[in-house]
Amino acid sequence: MRYLVEQFAVGALRRGQGIEQFLGAAETSAAHGVRWVGIEPTKRGYVVTLHVVEDVGHEQFCDLLEFPPLDPDDEFGFELAVTDDELAAMAEAESKTGALRDRWVNAGLAGDEYLDFVRAGRPTS
Repeated sequence: MRYLVEQFAVGALRRGQGIEQFLGAAETSAAHGVRWVGIEPTKRGYVVTLHVVEDVGHEQFCDLLEFPPLDPDDEFGFELAVTDDELAAMAEAESKTGALRDRWVNAGLAGDEYLDFVRAGRPTS
């Protein structure tokens, strides 16, 4: 089972582990890209970050953290929100990016979602 049920997503965050979700294609006039959103527990609270990177991967290279950002000024992503509650962080991510409650994965697994995206022919919708 790849996806975390809400209770397990909240549990991961409470244990200090991040969660993330692959969001699909991010097209610009200059380059093809992909997006994903992550939630990381920090001393400030639960930080929701949107990442938009160049789509430079393939079946043997799907580590999204290694992809260059579409915007060089956004090397570490765009911080969308900081909350003190796990469910509020998930709700912020979902409302601001279109993420879905039943598609969260543990940190590091969004690359598996990207691999599925590549194998499906990089659909735009």
